[in-house]
Order: sequence, then C-alpha cells, then structure tokens
Amino acid sequence: MSIAKKKTVYEAPALEKGLDILELLAGTVDPMSLSRISEAVGRSRSEMYRVLQVLERRHYLERLPDDDRYILTNRLFMLGMERPAIKGLLEIALPMMHELSEDIQQPCHLVVPSDQHMVVIARVESPYELGLVVRIGHRRPLLEATSGLVLISFQPESVRAQWLQRGATTRRPGRATLLETLTTIREQGYACIPSTVVPGVTDLSAPILAGSAAVAALAVPYMDLVGVRKSRDEVIKALRATTKEISKKLG
Repeated sequence: MSIAKKKTVYEAPALEKGLDILELLAGTVDPMSLSRISEAVGRSRSEMYRVLQVLERRHYLERLPDDDRYILTNRLFMLGMERPAIKGLLEIALPMMHELSEDIQQPCHLVVPSDQHMVVIARVESPYELGLVVRIGHRRPLLEATSGLVLISFQPESVRAQWLQRGATTRRPGRATLLETLTTIREQGYACIPSTVVPGVTDLSAPILAGSAAVAALAVPYMDLVGVRKSRDEVIKALRATTKEISKKLG
C-alpha cells in the first residue's frame, strides 16, 4: 500500500500580509486608511504599518497628499506589461491599431484576460474630434464586457466552461441566452453589441488568436458620427482584417 506524501506548506507571514494588502486595494475604488486596511484583512495596526511602509517605499502604494489613506499605484500593472508575451503582443498590435484608427476615424483598445476580468493594456484615440476614450488598466468582469464575451467565445471548451463557472457571481443574462450569444459571436467571428454603459455607442470586438484560442481582443467603441464616412459594417470589416493580421504575425 502506497502512502501519499503530504505536501509541505511553507509560511511567509510578511509576504502574506503584503499580498493581503495588494489584493484588498486592487479590488477597492476608494483609498483606505491604515485602520480600515487592518480591519479589512483582520490584522493589527502594528502588523500592517510596517508592511505598508515597505510597499510605499517600493512604490506599490502611495498616500494621498495631506492624507493618511493609501491607493495602489500602477507598478504591478507595469510589471505585468513587461511579460514577454504581452510585450510581444503590444509591439505587433500597436502600429496596426494606429493604422486602423486612422482608417475608420474611431478609437480602439486592446484587452487581455486577467483572472475573471478583461483589462485594457493599450489604446489609440480617435483622429476625429470626438470619440470614447477607455483608460489603460480599466478592468471589467469578462461577462459584463463585449470584449470579454469575445475572449470567452474563442476558448477551448474546457477553458470556456471554467471561465463561465468562475464568473457565475457576476451580473449576466440567463445561461441559455448567454450561451446563445457566445455561439453567435464565435460563428460570425466578432461581437457587435450596444453598450450597456454609454448610450449611443456600439461595442465592436474581434479576437486575436494564437491557434484557435483568443489571447486578446481588439475593441472599437463605435459611434455614428457626422462627417465620418465609414459605416458600422465597414468598420467591422476593417477591425476583423486587423485582428487577423495581428494573429498571423503572432504566429
């Protein structure tokens, strides 16, 4: 009879405290004081004070001017952007995003999956005088964003099921409707859905593929603007051509 070996669990209390703080502030909109942070993570003020000092010194956190409340900096985001896969994607995609935006006279932005969210890692503003700007680092649950639905649609069956399960607590339509939407997106190769955030904007998005799986999605917050000659169908065609070219260069 074989006896299964117990997996050794190593403790690193200081590291765990730091990660608790980073994860807490990453999911919080408002700045937080030492007292609130200590209460939220269930640790004493004295324990949190030293860790906060180190995180601030290493520029992962900063305090508001004339205030004792902390906010997360973009240092973690910038570290993530240095990953070779992301850096390579940006080097390939950005020049073509500029060409696309110039052609369609609309802005565009690039998103990648992060846990059960999509996050914007690059954007190109519209050369036209009007256009919706989405900030870099913007996050939304995959099931609440058109580009998130595109990322889900173009995944292997097992990955898609896992992502849907993990996103079960987010706001979403009925499961039958959701699965129908995902199937439609996959069949037509893109998504075209009225924005639930900005009236008058139609979210257009198409996948950037590595093999048959989406590693990113390119999105256009399309607005029907006076003086812009490209129709929505023409913008979709240009968007799809761009994502196919990026996918090809990614190999």
